[in-house]
Amino acid sequence: MTAGKSLVHAEQGRGEKGRGQKMEIRKTEQEDLDQVLALYEEARRFMRDHGNPDQWGNVHPPAEMVQEDIRAGKSYVCVEDGKLLGVFYFANEVEPDYAAIYQGAWLNDAPYGVMHRVACPGRKKGTASFCVAWCLEQSGGNLRIDTHEKNLPMQGMLAKNGFTRCGLIRISNGEERVAYHKCCCGSQEASGVRPMWKTGQKQSYKPA
Repeated sequence: MTAGKSLVHAEQGRGEKGRGQKMEIRKTEQEDLDQVLALYEEARRFMRDHGNPDQWGNVHPPAEMVQEDIRAGKSYVCVEDGKLLGVFYFANEVEPDYAAIYQGAWLNDAPYGVMHRVACPGRKKGTASFCVAWCLEQSGGNLRIDTHEKNLPMQGMLAKNGFTRCGLIRISNGEERVAYHKCCCGSQEASGVRPMWKTGQKQSYKPA
């Protein structure tokens, strides 16, 4: 299954039976750029307000990097009723920064998906968990991500969603990041349940 239109969605009731809005994931378009940059600015402000001023500073990710993510087809937005709630980078690819891990080990050496540059700055509760669930599905159930040691909200969200803290990695500028990994394919196979990336089955997720 390719990482395109989301099979993961969440219904939120609006009173009348059968009606509601749902969060969806789609690829970011160039027309979204201003809104996406606003999301990243909100995320940087959230980080500063929660004791994490250094991870993204005042400019990361720069507009040029976001535009390149969009051109590469690896930037995604979470949308509800036309409103952008979050943005992130996702790809099923080898991350060079993950080649060496310290004070621990990855859960496995199987092909994996990576999630970077996550900005879900609180416009709707549960957006980050929803985006992570989508990436886990698209990765085939084997997803890696890293975050700053001071990014406690992100670490808490990952722990709540079943990720394992695996150790430390160094990114290209030499800074340390905390490495997280979630693999659900083995447990699902062992239980006799065919994962949805093998069945093509739609599955709904309610954001935490």
